[in-house]
Amino acid sequence: MNHVPKRLVSSAARLPSVAPSVLPSFPPKESFKLPKDAFVKDEPFNPENWASLQPAPSTALVAFANRIGLSSLFSSPDLIRQVCTHPSFLTLFRQHYPSKPEPATNAQLATLGNSLMGLFATEYVQAKYPYLPSRVQKAAVTAHVGPLTCDSVAREMGAIPLLRWHRTTGSTTSPPILHTDALASIPRSLTGIIYKNRSLHSAREFVHNYFLSREIDIRGMLKFYNPKKSLMEMVKKYQREPPKSRLLKETGRFSNSPVFVVGIFSGADQLGEGFGASLRMAEYRAAEDALHRVYLTQTPDDMLQLPSSTFPEVDGDVYQPGPEGTYSAPELVPADVLYGSSDRSGLRRS
Repeated sequence: MNHVPKRLVSSAARLPSVAPSVLPSFPPKESFKLPKDAFVKDEPFNPENWASLQPAPSTALVAFANRIGLSSLFSSPDLIRQVCTHPSFLTLFRQHYPSKPEPATNAQLATLGNSLMGLFATEYVQAKYPYLPSRVQKAAVTAHVGPLTCDSVAREMGAIPLLRWHRTTGSTTSPPILHTDALASIPRSLTGIIYKNRSLHSAREFVHNYFLSREIDIRGMLKFYNPKKSLMEMVKKYQREPPKSRLLKETGRFSNSPVFVVGIFSGADQLGEGFGASLRMAEYRAAEDALHRVYLTQTPDDMLQLPSSTFPEVDGDVYQPGPEGTYSAPELVPADVLYGSSDRSGLRRS
């Protein structure tokens, strides 16, 4: 074997989408001559493109289904291959095999799954944190089921070797397609196909097990430009006494490292507590702590109810007849307190 075939074999061996059973017959005939139904003429042989066009081995697809606990759902490896085929792959396939039938992609499944994941995450965050501001709720939903989280879950599932996609550059009407975007379509497609072949409850259980069971830092998403004024507006909405600051403890007032502990009270009830090197800093942190105590109030797990539990627990879509689940709607909470809040940029939102 001379230098060129050795280089092609080494390049193909490093590509995760090439099955080991294909390597003994490598280099393929496309690298020596160009048949009419193969690669486009006047184009040099590219091992990466050739590897991307090769279908994943059936053993790897079956192992993937067993690894994520969905072996009973996928009766055929072709269904798993469709879940792992991004629509961008058709561009590369049409370029090299224009006369062959196009493979099925996960375009519709990913769209359906993305909507379902947004539904499950929104109702869960709303029920778990009933007092959370709407803007922070959206950020929490994105943290649970957003593109970066879907990409991370797909990597944990081991879906990288099974992904079939093609990198495309962006234009004025469409953004570029990156590996992260293509990989994120696999968990979305799995959610859609579980809903399509099983039920809404099975899809919700899949999303809760793989996405909503993860802990996210919601406290870091709450930023306030002036927490004391935001606290005054919130206390006024609940028709409580105006908040007042009181110095609880102090040490080293006349030293170069003093510490002050300030508490904020509404009548006899203490709303929050904070410390700092100055009274203003301690008061700021006390007001912020009071807002966090209200906004981060969680519903206990044994009392958590989701609106999607009212749909019938039967196989098929939500329109199939069946016994409905029990659900009691919670009481509505006061509207968001937007005064003095800010986002990551620090710009004030009114």
